[in-house]
Amino acid sequence: MMGIIRSAAGLALVMGAGLGAAQLAAQDATAAPEQPAVTPAAAMPAPAPARITRAAELVTEPDAARPELIPAEHFAGRSAFRMFQMSPNGAQLAMVRDNAGKTEIMLLDAVTRDPLKLFSLREGQGLDWLRWAGNDKLLISVSFPATVYDIPIRLNRLMVRDLAAGTMFELPVPKYALWGGDLVHLAEDGSSALISVQDDWRDYPSVYRYELRAGGVKEKIVKPRAGAWNWYADDAGVVRIGMGWDNRRLKVWYRKDEASEFALVGKLKADDEKSRYWSVVQIVSGSDKGYVLEEGESGRVGVRLFDYATGTPLETFYEHPERDVEELWLKDDGTPLAALYTDDRDRITWFDPARARLNDSLAKAMQLEDVSILARSRQDERMVIWGGSEADPGALFVFTPKARQLDLLANARPELDFRQLVKPQPIRYRARDGLEITAYLTLPRGRTARGLPLIIMPHGGPFGVRDKLRYDDEVQFLANRGYAVLQPNFRGSGGYGDAFYEAGIGQVGRGMQDDVDDAMDWAVSEGIADPARVCVVGGSYGGYAALWAVLRNPERYRCAASWAGVTDWDKMLAYDKRYLTSKASKSWQERIRGEQTFDLDAVSPYRFAARLSRPVLLAQGTADDNVPMRQYELMVAAAKPAPVPLTTLVIEGEGHSFSSAESEQKWYDALDTFLAKHNPADQVAADGSFTPPRDPAKAGNGVPIDLPGAAGGK
Repeated sequence: MMGIIRSAAGLALVMGAGLGAAQLAAQDATAAPEQPAVTPAAAMPAPAPARITRAAELVTEPDAARPELIPAEHFAGRSAFRMFQMSPNGAQLAMVRDNAGKTEIMLLDAVTRDPLKLFSLREGQGLDWLRWAGNDKLLISVSFPATVYDIPIRLNRLMVRDLAAGTMFELPVPKYALWGGDLVHLAEDGSSALISVQDDWRDYPSVYRYELRAGGVKEKIVKPRAGAWNWYADDAGVVRIGMGWDNRRLKVWYRKDEASEFALVGKLKADDEKSRYWSVVQIVSGSDKGYVLEEGESGRVGVRLFDYATGTPLETFYEHPERDVEELWLKDDGTPLAALYTDDRDRITWFDPARARLNDSLAKAMQLEDVSILARSRQDERMVIWGGSEADPGALFVFTPKARQLDLLANARPELDFRQLVKPQPIRYRARDGLEITAYLTLPRGRTARGLPLIIMPHGGPFGVRDKLRYDDEVQFLANRGYAVLQPNFRGSGGYGDAFYEAGIGQVGRGMQDDVDDAMDWAVSEGIADPARVCVVGGSYGGYAALWAVLRNPERYRCAASWAGVTDWDKMLAYDKRYLTSKASKSWQERIRGEQTFDLDAVSPYRFAARLSRPVLLAQGTADDNVPMRQYELMVAAAKPAPVPLTTLVIEGEGHSFSSAESEQKWYDALDTFLAKHNPADQVAADGSFTPPRDPAKAGNGVPIDLPGAAGGK
């Protein structure tokens, strides 16, 4: 089951040297509030100006042995386990297992990791989340397809698995309730829960108190309120806050205690920038104050102490000098534990020094950059830890602090030898208009970083999304084949501030595409990439950028590969409009189109498909409801007269993202075959001589490839 073996025993020895008993005994619930473990934002120096990266600054391994070709199925393979939950007493570990298309919930003895129980969901049910209710019950949120007035939707229900009785029952909701599984609060002993239920599709959610036993009492404690879609309770289980959109405003209702009435304390307009970020984190009983994530005067999202009674922020608890805070973790007493943000990688600012030391010690013990606690018992007797890095898909461990023991549970990619992988590196380059762009470069092992075949891989989105230093199967797959891989965070990407985001508005196929071209120019000018061997590969918006690259600038690129790429922007926007409010649709169209008079046909690949002169792998899943199959069909039909025919791959039943290892492997196999034919990685002979590759547009290489599992276009 585990494939590549990691030395868990060795990890335990390192842990013993790195962790003190006092550190391990620190409890979130009882620790006094601490000052931030970093310098406060106001006192931190201004960030240094970005520099353009030079090839000499890169870390290279030209003398390293070239790795063997790793089979595609090793990159596509997944651990069968996910969604871990530790029982409050730390005795049992619940987790989800995917088994031949079935979703199973498995219980293990957390000490010995021996299986205790196994049960399956019914066919057609999807698992949304899993949570312990005391030590002998599990709350299981499931969803399943249904039809209301001929409209296909998904319904949600809450199931309770009583482990002591060996029974499973559904919490009762009205027959036509759409959403019946939004957990607002759970009693500490697991005897009851507050659940938000939308009784009828025409109404807003109510809040009910359920006894978590078969035939238990159900009591409505909060009535629906127009516009209130989300309800929040304090730590004592009193519903105190309601929030939601109504008439294009984000409204917030508040009450100080259970005996008080809700009052409207805040309204943010849809076009108010603060409404993009404002969110409730937690409120504590006996207080009108809590913490929210909110944009401040600096334009950055930070952690603010907030007075819910007056609807006003009181002070800034923490703000990073350069980055938006994306998430806030709180202790059980409601005081901040940690803030999460992203620079080149995911970062955590700890406000509890003991937890900061614990996290650092775990990272050192596992010799991995990224460590997360996925599940923990109430008193931290036992935890499930994930450790990984941008060059390691990682592994799951059970950590017992008192024994200072770290035991391997499962590898994330069971058959993949992480020792053969390579670390991406952040680089900076300057776009043609002077804008500084961050990208991530992955160099193949055992090759000198000069004249390499290059894959440019733009991310999806395109707005508000970004790449960062994290493990990516496709990047590592291509690097293993001998390609340098460059992932540009073009203008409009998230995480670089409002100015950078807004620089992408109206630049789809224009300024954003310039940034992709300029990434190539940087790699070529630094001598890293061979300008005759550059291909663009991407999915979703990245797939669009790949198609547009070889149509807009065929002189630059040898080939392109697109998974679920947009091919016609007008039809794509019309499709999106069916699923968005009029306000959201207008905003989305403005971001894509820019000037109202701009003709999106000028940047739509299918309009120019007949002149395609470079090989293209066009792939799509038939069940994609994000970028519909019609986008693929348009491109296939329009490209029939082209001098170079398309290579196509259709995966039946697959959606926008890969839902199975089999689908992902089909894409990797198709991509591997396509690139080996049209942009082969190794063309340097043993004596060092170089044979320039043929131009596929002139040498007759642009022919369909017979791929296993592939299907032609309609």
